[in-house]
Amino acid sequence: MGDVGVAEGRHAREAASGGSRRTAAQLLFRRLFVINGLVFAVGTFILAASPATVSSPVLLAELPVLTVGLAAIVAANAILVRTSLAPLAELTIVMERANLMRSGDRLDARTSGDLKHLVGTFNAMLDRLDAEHAASSARAPAAPESERQRIAQELHDEIGQSLTVVLLGLKRVVDRAPDELREELCSVQETVRQSLDEVRQVARRLRPGVLEDLGLVSALNALASDFSQVSGVPVTRSMDPGDSSLEPDVELVVYRVAQESLTNVARHAEATRVELTLTVTDEELCLRVDDDGKGGEHQEGAGIRGMRERALLVDGRLTIGPSPSGGTSVSLVIPRSSRRKVAS
Repeated sequence: MGDVGVAEGRHAREAASGGSRRTAAQLLFRRLFVINGLVFAVGTFILAASPATVSSPVLLAELPVLTVGLAAIVAANAILVRTSLAPLAELTIVMERANLMRSGDRLDARTSGDLKHLVGTFNAMLDRLDAEHAASSARAPAAPESERQRIAQELHDEIGQSLTVVLLGLKRVVDRAPDELREELCSVQETVRQSLDEVRQVARRLRPGVLEDLGLVSALNALASDFSQVSGVPVTRSMDPGDSSLEPDVELVVYRVAQESLTNVARHAEATRVELTLTVTDEELCLRVDDDGKGGEHQEGAGIRGMRERALLVDGRLTIGPSPSGGTSVSLVIPRSSRRKVAS
């Protein structure tokens, strides 16, 4: 019975779609027919009311009059048809730039004349695609975030503890080692200690515990400090978190976007300075990451695409463009009305 219901629903939608297509085609045909009929009717009336005559055969002196009349009719018809079909040109532009990663492009069906049904159908299609993409994207990050937490936990509990045991064992060996081996063992001990610190840093990047414990501002400050320590690029921070608390899903999206932006700066920008700005008002949250690097065209790889997908999860808008300092600016704007959850 369920399959029958699904099939009937599909047939009903196909029938409705077919009816809509026929209705749109009929409206367009009717519009063009009326325009052409009106132009020829007016031309015929003017010809009948004018003193101009046409002989048989046509005289040479009558040719300019006929040529001017024909040109006027063709020009009037072209102007009216072009004006009538102007929404199709706008519709083509929107279709060419339509991108699920940048939702929001819509045409105003109220100003489309007889084509408003076609424009409305196209807008409805974009709305359905946005809704389906948002639903699928909402499920997609759950697996990566869960995997990040699992790997971070294993790094901390297994590799981190193993390195700690090795470090303690080396300390006991160094205390009992002869003088000629003590310097070499101390060097090995320092290498193990650095490896332990690196493992802890990787675990913190994979699972931002400070985000859960101390909030977004502290997590962003820690992220900026780690970035400066590793890359040597100073980060100027300006944090205005506002008075109200943020949803956990919004905090996670903001943190991941800032993390990916700083990672891209370290890998590609060749910057000497980075500005990290967070502003939260009653209407929206705005995160900006500006650098003074080389800028230029940006190919959207997996990192930028991931940022766009995360922004869509909380109804946010991600913009990447040139910064005032000549490098690249990453801007994330999230309306405070967003309440969709990100599985973490």
